[in-house]
Amino acid sequence: MASNTSKTARASVRAGQAGQGGALSVLGEFKYLIPLNGGKHAYVRNLTNGKTAHLRTDSDAFVEEIRVLATAGHAAKIRAEINNLAATHPGDGWEATEKRLVAAGVFEG
Repeated sequence: MASNTSKTARASVRAGQAGQGGALSVLGEFKYLIPLNGGKHAYVRNLTNGKTAHLRTDSDAFVEEIRVLATAGHAAKIRAEINNLAATHPGDGWEATEKRLVAAGVFEG
């Protein structure tokens, strides 16, 4: 099979495929939370399973999704991201969201 792709492009693809054995390789800044509807909902990007969930920030499902990420070692980054959202979007309820997660013991461990 003839290929029109360059040798460099094929090597890049092979290198990318080699790193798919469960290891996480992210270039740049990765956001776990994408706020929606004034902080009432959020997309939660889960690196452990590659899925993005659309959840209410006051739901048990949101708490459990954050717990999964925190258990996987992302607690400090998620908490910093929530604090950044609280500072950037005051009045959207991110302070209350963080308090609810802390009360649920999500960041402990």
